[in-house]
Parts: sequence; C-alpha cells; structure tokens
Amino acid sequence: MKLLQKMALLFIPMTSMTTFAQEFDANLQIKPRYEFRNGYKAPIPHGETPAQFINSRTRLNLNFKQDKFVTKLTMQNVRVWGDVAPNTKSDVNGIQIFEAWAQYNFNEKWSTRLGRQVISYDNQRILGEADWAPQAQSHDAVLVSYKNNKSQLDMGFALNANGESDIATPYTVATYKTMQYAWYHTEFGKINTSLLFLNTGFENKLTPPIPTPLPELKVDYMQTFGTYMNTKGKSWDGNLWFYGQTGKSNTLNVSAFDAAINFNYALTDKFKAGLGYEFVSGKSQKDTSTDIKSFNPIFGTNHGFNGYMDYFYVGNYKNTVGLQDAFLKFGYTVNKWQFNLLPHVFNAANTILDANANEMSNYLGTEVDFTAGYAVHKYINITGGYSQMFATDSMQRVKGGDVDHTNNWAWVMINVNPQIFSFK
Repeated sequence: MKLLQKMALLFIPMTSMTTFAQEFDANLQIKPRYEFRNGYKAPIPHGETPAQFINSRTRLNLNFKQDKFVTKLTMQNVRVWGDVAPNTKSDVNGIQIFEAWAQYNFNEKWSTRLGRQVISYDNQRILGEADWAPQAQSHDAVLVSYKNNKSQLDMGFALNANGESDIATPYTVATYKTMQYAWYHTEFGKINTSLLFLNTGFENKLTPPIPTPLPELKVDYMQTFGTYMNTKGKSWDGNLWFYGQTGKSNTLNVSAFDAAINFNYALTDKFKAGLGYEFVSGKSQKDTSTDIKSFNPIFGTNHGFNGYMDYFYVGNYKNTVGLQDAFLKFGYTVNKWQFNLLPHVFNAANTILDANANEMSNYLGTEVDFTAGYAVHKYINITGGYSQMFATDSMQRVKGGDVDHTNNWAWVMINVNPQIFSFK
C-alpha cells in the first residue's frame, strides 16, 4: 500500500505541470479456487483417485488516463498452492505481464491500441478473455477502432516470433504465427448485430530430420467468419449466432460451422428461465476424407459453453464427431445470493463407431450444473458449484475413461477485488 502511495505521489508533480485532466487508479485481485476433480474434462479412468487442489491468481491492475492517452498494466502470478516449498527462493511461474498496452484516441471516433491486450467480443464464443482459467487469455496485437453513435469497427493485427533473429526460424510456441481480424457491430432497431472475420495463420511444424538450411516455412491460413445477434424486451432476451470456418490447418482443408440459439424469460423479478440449442459440426467416424469438418471455437471463453465440466472444446475435443447441446437455464436471485441450475443433454453431431465398426448411439450423456454465489462485501464474492455427468458408452468411446464410475466435479472460489488507490 505504501509503495502504491509513493508511486501516486510521483504523478502529482507531473499533473501540476499541465492543464490536462489525469486519472490513475490501482486495484488488486486475489482469487483462490478449490477444485475436486472426479471425472472433469473426461470420465475418470477405472481405479484412479480424484484430484484435489487449490489454484490462485494474484493480479495488480494499474490504469492511467490523460486527455487522449490511455494505458493499462496488469501483472499477475498464477500458482497452485504448494507448488513450491515454504522456504523457496524462486517461484514456479514468477510474475507474468497479462496486459500492457497504450491507446491513443485521435478524436471521438478513431483510436489505436498496441501491446499485450485482451481481445473479447460479443458472447466470447470465438474471441474471449477466458477469465475462468487462472492465467486467462491475452494477445500481443495492434488494434484500430472506429466508433459512432450506433456502430463500431475494430481491426486487429498480430505477428508472432520466438524471439529476435537474423534469419527465419521455426515458430515453436503453441499459437498462431500471424492473425488479422475485423469486427463490426451495429444496431437495427432493437436488434444488435455483429459481424466477425478472423484470419489465423499457423506455421506448419517441421519434423525431424530437419534439413539445413531450413526450407521456406509454410503458414496455413484458416478463416473463421460469421454473425452474432441479440435482442431483448421488458422481461425477455434472446441471441443467436452462426460461424463458418474454411481455409487450411496442418495442410488439410477446413470446412466446418457452429450455430446456436438461446432464449431467456424473467418469470418474476427474482426468477429467470431459459433454453437453448447449439450445433457444432464434426466429422463422422465413417468419413475417410482428410478434410477437417470439426469446428474449432478458436480463442473463445469455452468454459462458458457446453457444460461447466469442460468435456468439450476446453483444450480438448478437437477434430472429433462434433456436438449437439440442448440445455435449460434457471436462475434465482435473492438479496446477496444468486443460484443457477443448468442441465445439458449432449448428442454427437455425427456417427460414432464401436471397436467393431458398428454404429453407436449418438447420445453422449446428460450433465447437470449447479452454482451459487454470495456477495460478502463490496470487494469480496464467494461462488461455488457442483456438476454431475451421466455419461453413456458413446461418451466413453469418444472421450475414454470409465462411464460406470461416478463422474462429478465441485469447486469453491473466493474473489477479493479491492480498489486500493484512485487519483484524479
């Protein structure tokens, strides 16, 4: 606290030297989460013992604004309790720069931002912060933005490398080599509409023996494009989206899509109910072509979709049979409490074959998610949840593990997020 006060005092003499209004604030986040994993992401194998641990994120956010200039610096440490000894001299993960960007507003309509930044749009199905993950998700990119009363156009660009070099070297980080996107949002009456075009270039990995000198490093470009629309009335709201994918990935042709619709209705001031359906394309196990027909929600906040147990698209389930997700949502809020119940019925989008090449049922299973939250204090929230997966033999065929075992997951999280300093 004293350190932050001293930092702020350094800004005060500078503010007296100019007539421009300045704003500086600092806020802290400490977010530990206990998890009990007994079949999380996939059915737990027979005879295995469930995992238990506490992960934690610690963040310091520094925000500064003056006239047309805005900047943000977010430092974080992500750890699992006990990953180093109590008397250690070093940390496993150290301090990470989660965000470090500067923005210049040319006028009321045009601005540009560059540096490490969160890229998040709409319901975060394709581009999101992935805040559930302790480390979350940010990009090194340049953003150019145009805004008027009803519309916004964002254009982003990124170019990645392992480090500085004098000649081309293979890019070995598990992400894109290059990215470009355009996102346009506008209003048509009560309907909000967004259009997205995302072009990602992934470098083909060289396999040993690697020739010397290196050949030209090939980059495959995959395009993700589509629309997200939402609207709302006095006691209801709804949204839908459709995204397609084309281009190439690992030298293979891509042809995939994702479509969904959701509707929610407030039965009372405290009770809200909803239903929805999502179809994520996949590839039949009968299909012998080399084309990729499985949709990849590439940088989405995927924990928020298809069940909280993360069986689908959270670092898994790529290039598989796809998914049909039919679900209900029930929410109840009273005083400082919030409760949610979300049952999901999962079916494969394409044919599953057993070990003898016989067709299996497309029904993968049912997941029931329950969550609760309580606002302890202005700066403190406690949330928790319990999820149960009732999986079928088809799920076991696709995901492995043992569906005859009880597969469940439970968690409790405390989010402490105080503003520790603010200056204007």
